[in-house]
Amino acid sequence: MQVFWDPVQLAHAPVFFLQRGQLRRNFEVPARAEALLEACQAMGLAITAARLPPRAMLETVHTPAYLDFLQHGHAAWQALPDHGAEIVANIHPAPEMLANGGRLPSGIVGQAGWFTADAACPIGPDTWPAIHAAAAGALAAAAVVAAGGSAYALARPPGHHAYAARAGGHCYLNNAALAAQQLRALGAARVAVLDIDSHHGNGTKGIFWDRDDVLCVSVHADPNRYYPWYVGHEDERGGGSGAGFTLNLPLEFGTADAGWLEAIGQGIVEIFRFRADALVVSLGFDASQDEPLAALAVSADGFARAGAAIGGLRLPAAIVQEGGYNIDIIGRLLTRFLTEFAG
Repeated sequence: MQVFWDPVQLAHAPVFFLQRGQLRRNFEVPARAEALLEACQAMGLAITAARLPPRAMLETVHTPAYLDFLQHGHAAWQALPDHGAEIVANIHPAPEMLANGGRLPSGIVGQAGWFTADAACPIGPDTWPAIHAAAAGALAAAAVVAAGGSAYALARPPGHHAYAARAGGHCYLNNAALAAQQLRALGAARVAVLDIDSHHGNGTKGIFWDRDDVLCVSVHADPNRYYPWYVGHEDERGGGSGAGFTLNLPLEFGTADAGWLEAIGQGIVEIFRFRADALVVSLGFDASQDEPLAALAVSADGFARAGAAIGGLRLPAAIVQEGGYNIDIIGRLLTRFLTEFAG
């Protein structure tokens, strides 16, 4: 299997992280990617740095103003008096503000709140090159899929919480959505996204909410108790032309292999009914029983069985890395998943 990875993705090293009112160590560290890269090397997989995509390709999913913020915002932040090292918002537009005519501010402090959903996406001097390269890998993986193969995008930072114009949950550019949109552009009539990260893929769902050409299936922990908190419930099925093309499969805290794999099986049945031409897998390892913020309790065998089940669809697939923060185990989980996926 072809792997897409660029060392520039290691330069993004966010520091700020807020958890239950306390400043904590940020979980989305470069060592995550190093652990996954080592696993790919041990498997003998071909590893390539993808060519950076043109701006127009990113604009197929993300708005121009948002891309400007990601690319140039840190320079504006540095021009502030008494600034911190990273862009972190201290205000976000409330629904009442938006309902009463709220608009995008011209200043960087207001833009930081407008373009981020939470405080988990600090932007430093090396953030843009890293997220640009991560997106490049996902787009390159989509090109392999369009040619009938499968590929793994070692995307770091991850992407599935990013909306068209808003970062969130460690995610800036939505790598999976970019891959799905690229597959549509390259001729796939119907694309399915299967998200098995322990967090709901809210950004991906939001991007394709009103479309019937991309099916979004997400298997995740109950959002009543877990990020992203407000969405990810079973009754969210899409809107407009996309009604019925979103499937959320939230699970109770502590769900282990049997329940998790059953939900993935439901998603696979839906993908089969959808008659997808191509597949994007948002692959997160934070469903593991050994994660620092474990909500689910999936074993290494569970990930292997998930790989076999998803591979059983026999669809060309762009496997895009999302979460997974226990650097001691994620490499082994990737090996188990990819080995069984390939059959």
